[in-house]
Amino acid sequence: MLTGSKLTPELSVSNIEKSLNFYINLLTFKVKYERKEDKFAMLTLGGCEIMIEQVNGYWNTGELAYPFGRGINFQIMVDDAEFIYSRLKKYDYPIKYKLTESWYRVDDKLYGQQEFLVMDPDGYLLRLAEDIGKKAV
Repeated sequence: MLTGSKLTPELSVSNIEKSLNFYINLLTFKVKYERKEDKFAMLTLGGCEIMIEQVNGYWNTGELAYPFGRGINFQIMVDDAEFIYSRLKKYDYPIKYKLTESWYRVDDKLYGQQEFLVMDPDGYLLRLAEDIGKKAV
């Protein structure tokens, strides 16, 4: 099996080097494997996996225009959201929504997470979140 997950998004990107720099150097993903000849990489962060591949026409279902991925955001659970948020701020990378504590109701419990939103170089919306516990409603 090429991936350890049952659902692994593959994002078409306009420039593989620019995207690798963002995901690896700013968000701290690691390269699980890559096919440089295809301008493809499988990336991991904690238990998350994501594939990126430079636009090649094969996967297109329509014209791609910035921002890519309109109508979707990818929640990525991390161990330390504040650390990644600080890295992005240090390198003056634009943040869509600042680091915030949010609570979401699931039945009779509230689940909390510290989270922020950032767009990758192609405009995919990413929600990086850290679990901060649960409490009764």
